Amino acid sequence: MSLLREAERCIANQEAHHALNAFISRLQPAQELGAVKSAEERRTAGKSRSPIDGKLVAIKDNIVTTSYSNTCASGVLKGFRSPFNASVVERLKNAGAVIAGKTNLDEFGMGSHSINSSFGAVKSQYSRNGHELSAGGSSGGSAVAVATSQCYAALGTDTGGSVRLPASYTGTVGFKPSYGLISRWGVVAYANSLDTVGILARTTHSAKQIFDAVNHSDTADPTNLTLRTRSRIQKSAERENIKKKLRVGVPLEYNIEELSPSIRRAWVRTLEHLQSLGHSLHAVSLPATRHALSAYYVLAPAEVSSNLAKYDGVRYGAREPGDDNQEGVLFSATRGNGFGDEARRRILLGSYTLSAAAFDNYFIKAQKIRRLVQQDFDRVFALQNPLLTTDAQPPDSEAVDILICPTAPTIAPSISSLKAQSPVDNYMNDVFTVPASLAGLPAVSVPVHDNTESSSEPETVGIQIIGQYGDDNLVLRAASIIEGWQAPTS
Repeated sequence: MSLLREAERCIANQEAHHALNAFISRLQPAQELGAVKSAEERRTAGKSRSPIDGKLVAIKDNIVTTSYSNTCASGVLKGFRSPFNASVVERLKNAGAVIAGKTNLDEFGMGSHSINSSFGAVKSQYSRNGHELSAGGSSGGSAVAVATSQCYAALGTDTGGSVRLPASYTGTVGFKPSYGLISRWGVVAYANSLDTVGILARTTHSAKQIFDAVNHSDTADPTNLTLRTRSRIQKSAERENIKKKLRVGVPLEYNIEELSPSIRRAWVRTLEHLQSLGHSLHAVSLPATRHALSAYYVLAPAEVSSNLAKYDGVRYGAREPGDDNQEGVLFSATRGNGFGDEARRRILLGSYTLSAAAFDNYFIKAQKIRRLVQQDFDRVFALQNPLLTTDAQPPDSEAVDILICPTAPTIAPSISSLKAQSPVDNYMNDVFTVPASLAGLPAVSVPVHDNTESSSEPETVGIQIIGQYGDDNLVLRAASIIEGWQAPTS
């Protein structure tokens, strides 16, 4: 298919699926098609800039661009326009990609279902018994845009699973690279030590193309890996990954009682499929996993309370009229009306855990648990963590190359059911994705379809592959092995 025809199909799908609320803003079709025509001419002349030259790529609305407003789906940033592009956006544009628009999300990335948006909830392309289903969050808009072919691929951000969870719910590929590989400069911060730009695509191949375009060193981002560190990581991974057969780890702690039957079936059959190809299966234990979610919901809100303090209508953010008329109050109305319920909840939670009375009992203990989670992963992986010193403890002799587990414990819930749940119940959706985020590891969710249930739509189950830090290419290779495999009926 020509680039122009593909772009026209995406634009038509944007109109057809407008009710799913995947986009907050997008360019006019004439502007998009003009850029695509230029890419088509370059392809005809044999001068394409990259494999994604002329492809439509959507951007989550917490990644700044000059062509669109940048709202983070929050009232506090209503109408904000950035004077610069994020580094990842510049990389995409340099590769010839056409920015298709800004996608909807949970406010500032805070949520698991993309329902905490001032622009309204994102809806999955699937329904169950007439009920609209969650698209997952917080990158739900990007996931739905990809799943319904409104764009070729999309960027999201993954703090505790915000790319992988919506990928699981929408039947797409969601890739979270190793922390520090992709620049965060121009990404509105939620939790600096956890935020990672991720990729949503329909295939692993497409995700790899986007990853190659944005995986570069950036001195503007102090958390971005230097060229020297990248070279050391690449050499370490290449030495370990010359083997063709993989040792696949099956983490025992992910086999919880609450696991949905369809997810358990897909997990088992995926493992059996890998074993049939000659890869070996090995049970591993990650004991700190059971504490990871609690630690995450101490650490992330703590960083939120700091990062969102600047949105006061004076330095940043849309100012609520009348603040100056309130005696002794400068920006109470601005922050009270600008932030949604979930953002306010996490700001308050984070402010408490950073207080003198709670700092030692909560924040410090959560940081210790984070280190234990990292040590668990380092112990089970055959590849030594390249960021550790050379005298670090070597992995066990029974160490594995990758871990395979579910992305989420349940299938996508209905949006109506979420309104009756407590916030803590919603937080439980991140139980399988948070550990890799705490350790900064690469992880990808790939779709496996379970057709054993009688329904008009097959249940889409996300299976997650986790690798050692810097082993991103192996994680994507394992994902490509699983990708497209249809779980057989029993």
